[in-house]
Amino acid sequence: MSEADGVRLQKALAHAGVASRRVAEELIAAGRVRVNGVVVDELGSRIDPDTDLIDVDGVAVQLDQTRRYVMLNKPTGVVSSMHDDRGRPDLRRYTREWEERLYNVGRLDADTSGLLVLTNDGSLAHVLAHPSFGVTKVYIAKVRGTVSPQTIGRLTRGFDLDDGPIRADKARLLDRSGGTSLVELTLHSGRNRIVRRMMAEVGHPVVDLVRRQFGPLYLGTLPVGSMRELTKVERGALLTLSRRDPADPTPPEDDPETS
Repeated sequence: MSEADGVRLQKALAHAGVASRRVAEELIAAGRVRVNGVVVDELGSRIDPDTDLIDVDGVAVQLDQTRRYVMLNKPTGVVSSMHDDRGRPDLRRYTREWEERLYNVGRLDADTSGLLVLTNDGSLAHVLAHPSFGVTKVYIAKVRGTVSPQTIGRLTRGFDLDDGPIRADKARLLDRSGGTSLVELTLHSGRNRIVRRMMAEVGHPVVDLVRRQFGPLYLGTLPVGSMRELTKVERGALLTLSRRDPADPTPPEDDPETS
């Protein structure tokens, strides 16, 4: 790219909503901006917004404003597909209101509710759903029976299932009452129906399952069946995660389908 090509870095940052052009110049001069992983502190620098990757203080910047990143609190009974061959309720009912053609990042079982990301950023969807990235997910499982501290310990120590060993990154008991227990599980694995199979293996079948967190994103108070666009901070965190080197020490997964 010649000097006359591209967009001035401070202009690109301002257009992306990072800061005013004047503040963007201060960020650049302070060495807080990187282009393709390299610190750029010269104000005359130009970038190609179609190919260059920018971050400020280590947080990715979204340059392409046509990309949409949406959070859905998926209800139970809805399959994580844009078209279900069996005629079951699918995600089209939630994407019709968007001009862009949105796709889901990974999956949730039809019987599982909670946080699902939808986007028209195909590369991000592919990367975050890929087994090598091992994105952390947090689930709240309502299970049958009274879960003991020993069972929580077994979940974190791990055990073998039919398709190989598994263990929770974290597990904690939230409540026990009326013959059921609430357990919070943190997993990087995305093997098929993994939470249900783990809890069945320790003798506590799942009654209800909700995904509360996906990587840096939290479901919060978003009502079941509702959608919202990610905030600028959330988009930055998600893009930062998607640009991470998959060679970083995160254990791999076997399957992009979750819960």
